[in-house]
Amino acid sequence: MAVVLGVGRSLVWTGVVAFVVFVLFAAYQASTISNSPPVFRTWQSTISNFVYGAWNASPATSAPFFFNSRSIIGGVQMQRLEDDGVKGKKRRVAICLVGAARAFELSGGSLKKYLLDASTDADVFLHSPLDKDSYKFLMLKGVSNLTAAHIFIPQQLPESDLQRQVLTGANSPNGIQGLLQYFNLVEGCLHMIEKHEMQHNITYGWIIRTRVDGYWNGQVPALESLDPTFYYVPSGSQYGGLNDRFGMGNANTSRAALARLSLLPLLHSRGLRLLNSETAFKAQLVESQIPFKFLELPFCILTTRKYSWPPAFWGVPVTSITTKGPLNGSKCRPCTPRAMGPEAQAVVDKLSKGWGWPGLIEGLQLCDAQGDWERHWERFFPKRPGFDVSLDMIRMQNMTLASCIQEIEDFQQQWEVWDAPPAKIICEQRNNEKEMYQRLEKKRFTKNMNGDAG
Repeated sequence: MAVVLGVGRSLVWTGVVAFVVFVLFAAYQASTISNSPPVFRTWQSTISNFVYGAWNASPATSAPFFFNSRSIIGGVQMQRLEDDGVKGKKRRVAICLVGAARAFELSGGSLKKYLLDASTDADVFLHSPLDKDSYKFLMLKGVSNLTAAHIFIPQQLPESDLQRQVLTGANSPNGIQGLLQYFNLVEGCLHMIEKHEMQHNITYGWIIRTRVDGYWNGQVPALESLDPTFYYVPSGSQYGGLNDRFGMGNANTSRAALARLSLLPLLHSRGLRLLNSETAFKAQLVESQIPFKFLELPFCILTTRKYSWPPAFWGVPVTSITTKGPLNGSKCRPCTPRAMGPEAQAVVDKLSKGWGWPGLIEGLQLCDAQGDWERHWERFFPKRPGFDVSLDMIRMQNMTLASCIQEIEDFQQQWEVWDAPPAKIICEQRNNEKEMYQRLEKKRFTKNMNGDAG
């Protein structure tokens, strides 16, 4: 009799535990809906951390016992694929473009030639804030597989106490708000990809994420040559963590790498504080148990910011776009090089290897970036088959409001999903800026003609 009662009690407790687990999991699913009650969103964080701990406790190749094909890491759903570890297997690719289009008439042609046109089997996703330069995405006209574009009206993001504890705004032009805006861009593109996967019942084998202000001088290494169990980042420019200006990996590694906002509670729970963008990026990979590798990559980030010369130990080197070797996502500009070859290498050798050091770059050329870009800087951009920066600039500058609207309306038809303000709004942003500039130039010219200071 006692044995029967004992078995009965065990069954009852088993049922209670199963019911509690079911309720918690249902609460988690409900909390993923943006308009769910705050209590559900609180439960989401708790459940996410619990499941993340279970994941860490289990072997790297197996999911927690209470999930089948999906697991949760820091609140991010991770699709586990049986053949993700097959090196050399060709998989469907998503390319995620993020950032503002401020220099896209300079970078867009190279990005199109060396990354997008070279990846004919890839689907292209664009996530960008609306501004006066958004019309420059017309540079993407003619790219195959334009899948989804989201150009949104930017808004101030709320800054929680948790975020202010985990992150630091030091060395960020717009403080913690700037980091959150960047993280939102990156993770927002991930959500676009996931939505497309659900709607079409597909899963991308590789996801490539890059900034739209990157200037390219060569192609990305063939994905078939890479080990898909690793996430790949550029060498150099680590700033205490990992270079976060580009990344690529399989479905699992990419979902952890791109969850820049969702993983902040996890980093907080692990006691991590005052992280910049790069250290937060490294922490989310480490805490998610994602192995990473470095790649030499042929692109740099165009910048108009000014930096001291020569760069100090903790300084930022600015490379010249005329450098032939892979620039690994370093800051760059068009310039008459101040230092070249061994002299340039001697300059960067004095930098902190874990901070602004750009990596080992063959034929390195450095700019003195203390001032503005040189006059006639466009002559430094190489004229390559397939794109010409000077011609792209002229075309963008000479576009009328009417022709801009017509081109945007034609352009949006090339996308499977186009989620953006009307073409008139996009082009008026550009036209207002152009008219203001012309008024200022006319005012300055009038003052000069009258003998006033220009």
